[in-house]
Amino acid sequence: MDITFPGESKEYRAARDRLLEQEIELRRATEAVAGARRDLPPGGVVPEDYGFEGAGADGSPTEVRLSQLFAAGRDSLVVYSFMFPRDPGDERPGPAGGETALLELEEGPCPSCVALLDQLDGAAEHASRHINLAVVAKAALPRVLTFAKERGWRRLRILSSAHTTYNRDYLAETAEGSQRPMLNVFHRDGETIRHFWGSELFYAPTDPGQDPRHAGTIEPLWNLFDLTPEGRGADWEEQLRYS
Repeated sequence: MDITFPGESKEYRAARDRLLEQEIELRRATEAVAGARRDLPPGGVVPEDYGFEGAGADGSPTEVRLSQLFAAGRDSLVVYSFMFPRDPGDERPGPAGGETALLELEEGPCPSCVALLDQLDGAAEHASRHINLAVVAKAALPRVLTFAKERGWRRLRILSSAHTTYNRDYLAETAEGSQRPMLNVFHRDGETIRHFWGSELFYAPTDPGQDPRHAGTIEPLWNLFDLTPEGRGADWEEQLRYS
């Protein structure tokens, strides 16, 4: 390749060319991991047709079974477990206003989950051409829908898992009842629904200075930071509001 940018030095170009080789290898590794994921043997059959709670056509709460989250012709379902309530040790400020601001801090939504869902709300319309996408939270449905409205989410399918064991069964809840931000993928084969993949990297050991990055490859925010000299940084976290 014969590429240069205005004013760059020979030292910069040589280092950038070496980095380009690493980026090519990363692209190949990313494709290899995606291929290995697609080649996984069949996962476990979902033990029950979980009954979530969602808003019906008239806005009133209605039961929504896991099987009903699959639209015709779309056999993959991505479910993000929204930490609402947040982690007990999370002391980041809550919302500045609205009904959600009246909750005790520990009962409110996780700012990091909210940041991810802000981004997924924009992607949801495009994603729905190919897959099914849902967000589940342990909080009661009215509480979650109120916050979604306050946040301006318009495209995400929001559900409550308050009356199911889904969170516990699929690693989105600890034995003590704390919520965890798991991303799980399910696949429908005829009448059978199986678990396909989960973001288990959340539970894997990390190297010093790293967060789990279990959903990091789908989050534009952190990938944007990785393109800059400052990088992700070690002392910044997403917030529900910024001064």
